[in-house]
Amino acid sequence: MPDDLTQDVIAVIAREQRLPAESISPDATFDELKIDSLDGVNIVFALEEKYNLTIPDEVAREMKSVRQVVEALRKQLGAGIAVMDGSTPA
Repeated sequence: MPDDLTQDVIAVIAREQRLPAESISPDATFDELKIDSLDGVNIVFALEEKYNLTIPDEVAREMKSVRQVVEALRKQLGAGIAVMDGSTPA
């Protein structure tokens, strides 16, 4: 069972691509889902808006699968939490 963040990413991809969420696995690649670069940009924008953060362009360019999106988002969220609570990011 995917965790909450993975489910959220799948839901955003499903909405942006007009696909049923149950047809998207955490291991699916953008090629398998027929996500082109413009679609990828729209997905990144939707995630940035949902989580109120910025995903750097160089990170976004490396995302080629659902799992890579989740991992990149987890890192961005973790960095934001570390900065907000006064500790230094790892």
